[in-house]
Amino acid sequence: MTHTYNVTGMTCSGCQAKVQSLLSKVTGVSKVSIDLSTGDTTIDMDKHISTPVLKEALNEYPKYQLSEKIIQPPTPAVSQPVEESKSWLQTYKPILLIFGYITAISLLTEWVQGGFIWMRWMNHFMAGFFFFFSFFKLLNLKGFAESYSMYDIVAKRWNGWGYVYAFTELALGVAFLTGFNPILTNLVTFVVMAVSIIGVLQSVLNKRKIKCACLGDVFNLPMSTITIIEDALMIGMSGIMLLTML
Repeated sequence: MTHTYNVTGMTCSGCQAKVQSLLSKVTGVSKVSIDLSTGDTTIDMDKHISTPVLKEALNEYPKYQLSEKIIQPPTPAVSQPVEESKSWLQTYKPILLIFGYITAISLLTEWVQGGFIWMRWMNHFMAGFFFFFSFFKLLNLKGFAESYSMYDIVAKRWNGWGYVYAFTELALGVAFLTGFNPILTNLVTFVVMAVSIIGVLQSVLNKRKIKCACLGDVFNLPMSTITIIEDALMIGMSGIMLLTML
């Protein structure tokens, strides 16, 4: 059975993730979907759960208030302009621009140095990748950590991993840029990104409608195959460089 409620007090995707997590822990709840813009919360239940029980799950965070949604009677149809949904290009334009910038800067660096060397280019590309993406995580570190805990297999068990992960990306950016211990740097990258992609794959394959923890707050990007490609690209590059060096 499915019931709809309204939750107030949520101001960002981190709040959304926290409320989803708390309500999902209630016995009998199988799925929680939240529309952050309206506060509408749809809960799938294995059996009927009373509203006070759901409210009790949020007691630890008084700013989140749950109430039953009042269904308004239908009103006569009025001609309204239809809001066009975003195209694929409009939705993912920010991330395409980011990858375009990283690619252009890394290629320009190769040109300035007088020749194109694949290994050097990949180092510069990966440095740019980790600098860009750690920057967006650090804009709202708490929000990222809470959103990340919704799907990452490590962050689900330890919420602190989201904080560590953001700074790990920053450190990897510095390591790739400076050439610090290439074998260790690429090995850490391979392991960290391989673990990260597991939760992303699970979310996308299960068609969970959640925002990308990295860029969702800034650009309202959904979790999708683009996120898988990001992680897979870093895994592939680090794997190639490891095979070349070992």
